[in-house]
Amino acid sequence: MAAVAFARPALTQEAAAPEPGAPEAVAQPAPAPAEPQPFSFDWLDARMAEAARSDYRAPADAAEVIADLDYDDYRKIQFNPDRARWRDDGALFRVHAFHPGWLYKQTVAIHEVIDGTQTPMSFSTEDFLYYDDLADRVPKGQDLPGVAGFRLNTPLNRADKFDELVAFVGASYFRALARGSSYGLSARGLAINTGLGGEEEFPRFSEFWLERPADGQETAVLYAALDSPSCTGAYRFVIRPGAETVIDVTARLHFRRDVEQLGVAALTSMFLFDEKNGDAFDDYRPQVHDSNALMVVRQDGDVLWRPLNNPPRLASSYLTEPNLKSFGLIQRDRSFDDYQDAGAHYQDRPSVLIEPRGDWGPGAIRLVEIPSDLEGNDNIVSFWVPSDKPKAGETREYAYRLRWGVLGTDREGDRAWIVNTLVGRGGTSGVSDTKASVRKFVIDFAGGLMAGLPEDAVLEPVVTIARGKIQHIALSKIEDTNKWRLVIDVNGGNERLVELVAHVAGFGRKLTETWIYQWVRE
Repeated sequence: MAAVAFARPALTQEAAAPEPGAPEAVAQPAPAPAEPQPFSFDWLDARMAEAARSDYRAPADAAEVIADLDYDDYRKIQFNPDRARWRDDGALFRVHAFHPGWLYKQTVAIHEVIDGTQTPMSFSTEDFLYYDDLADRVPKGQDLPGVAGFRLNTPLNRADKFDELVAFVGASYFRALARGSSYGLSARGLAINTGLGGEEEFPRFSEFWLERPADGQETAVLYAALDSPSCTGAYRFVIRPGAETVIDVTARLHFRRDVEQLGVAALTSMFLFDEKNGDAFDDYRPQVHDSNALMVVRQDGDVLWRPLNNPPRLASSYLTEPNLKSFGLIQRDRSFDDYQDAGAHYQDRPSVLIEPRGDWGPGAIRLVEIPSDLEGNDNIVSFWVPSDKPKAGETREYAYRLRWGVLGTDREGDRAWIVNTLVGRGGTSGVSDTKASVRKFVIDFAGGLMAGLPEDAVLEPVVTIARGKIQHIALSKIEDTNKWRLVIDVNGGNERLVELVAHVAGFGRKLTETWIYQWVRE
């Protein structure tokens, strides 16, 4: 699905040996290197605005450098770190490319920007290491027709080692790391018509421009051209690595046609199971997920906590927040014991919070949850949907900040945070005649002002329900801890979808985060 048909380097083939007696070939001069051309964000924006006035042209698959490349073959290819761009420049960032082929048949072009001018970055088979039998199948010194994407490395964890920081590869997907984290969820430049029941559109970053950083510069700046049947876009990314890696995004969008649903600042993650649905999986691990909740922070500091689910069918939630400060997908459980996975290290997966910049107008945060039985599937998508649908010929700009790291675990506030959501058969334990339509929801709160209250403190559970009926509510302090437990029994009756909202209040104030839950019934 990609972009305006931008020029790509031609794929050269190794010359065949001349037939005996054939006249000797005359050597041809090498093509002159491309002349630098002016570049600016405004130039890119004007280019994409012009492209939006033309019909969309789907990109052609690049000619194969290695025929019949499969998953196992692709794992045998590695960018040669000794060939990293900017390696010898004293810069704090280095560029590594991803090889084309396998799933990545549509290549992207990369340009280097120096002092406001752009020059193409070219790559060849000499830039990669090919292992085992793959080495014999690779043409030596052959130019590549673009690359699948790229990553930036920087001394993220140690001053003497360049670690991977951010990667852009596939459609408009990218993901980043903070200090001490490992890859988990991904961001997307744009989501179009996601979870509407029809065909989803996947806009694609088709071309990139990377500013060469000055010596000692601690931020990386890059630009991308986005293209799809419905729109084009010019993107600017300013990336600052650290204990939290921060990416400031500016997206200027130009619409070719009307869009039913625009998804801004989209995140894609994986949730297979945790304590509330682990009985559906025969797995030794207590939890398997890259994120365990959608978190929304209001301007007044109030936090909405929506635990993620792996539902029996496609599920969707909308949160309309006029006082939105930030939202994102959070991995709150940070202990190895929470997951018991020595290979995946789910406790190290980053959380991502999105902070809108400027006035986005009215809209809602949408969460889409897709049934999945494999942890290799990304089945969670969240994004912001503007209330007014884009029209053909319209131009919009969205600016926002992405924060990657250990987030959503602030223990310093006055309000208790949600540490657990448990779900099971409702009614009295040990009684066999409990109706299947009754479920028990258990929410544990820790910290905040509630932590120091005695067990006989007069507190008020505030619980609302949409569809279904609340049968019982109980709040108590868990003995020998600073935690409080709220238990709600709900009769779903004949409803296929039940929605709950709960928090604890007392002494004239709200004392906890707000728990939001969607019970999707089979």
